[in-house]
Amino acid sequence: MKSENVSSERSVLLTLQRATHATLQLIAGELVDLDLTASEINALANLADGQGRTVSQLGAAVGTRPTTLTSVLDRLERRGHITRGTRAGDRRSVLIELTESGRAAAALIRQTLADLESRALDGLPAEASAGFYAVADALIKEGA
Repeated sequence: MKSENVSSERSVLLTLQRATHATLQLIAGELVDLDLTASEINALANLADGQGRTVSQLGAAVGTRPTTLTSVLDRLERRGHITRGTRAGDRRSVLIELTESGRAAAALIRQTLADLESRALDGLPAEASAGFYAVADALIKEGA
């Protein structure tokens, strides 16, 4: 998007930031019983597919540096939601995997996200979602 296309009254980035904060509030309210931070919820949601990830891979998925992610992983490990082990063939890489309680929490998180998305997008045309993904992908590419 060229700068002359950005309205002084409405900014895609500010709108995205507002939507992110509103969404985080909704998610926190719906998942209050899990007693997890937004960062912990994000990490578990990204592990919900059952695939183990290295700290670097998970950091890229959740959008944070591995050093920042360490304290989140420490808390999740203390709560019994994840394990950290070595990766087969590469003992230097730390592999993050969900435990049974982590899988249960991650499944609940993913379902909550799916329900929220369904409610929020109900009635919008498919083109609206496609446009959102195009904008989000462009912003992700810019930040990569």
